[in-house]
Amino acid sequence: MEPLFALLITFGLMWALLIRPQQRRMRKHQEVVASLQPGDEIITAGGIYGRVLSVDDRSMVVEVSPGVELRVLRAAVSERVTGAGDGNDGGDGGRADEADDIPG
Repeated sequence: MEPLFALLITFGLMWALLIRPQQRRMRKHQEVVASLQPGDEIITAGGIYGRVLSVDDRSMVVEVSPGVELRVLRAAVSERVTGAGDGNDGGDGGRADEADDIPG
């Protein structure tokens, strides 16, 4: 009976420390992807920054530079840069832009 109890405790700890946090991250990511709208600034899983131009069921069109548009899967969005607030954060969501540090 004691080994069974130890096994149940171990499983419970693994679930609480490993599985549950991953489920929370997945749920948060799904909420972000579902709430994307044109005008949102995003970062893709590949590290590409861009602004959403249009969204459909599976994909979206992202402008990465003036006149350069990419079609990406919605699931490829890693995070939203601009917050869900009033949008008066300077357009970069409070993040430092490395390109600003390069002279020229």
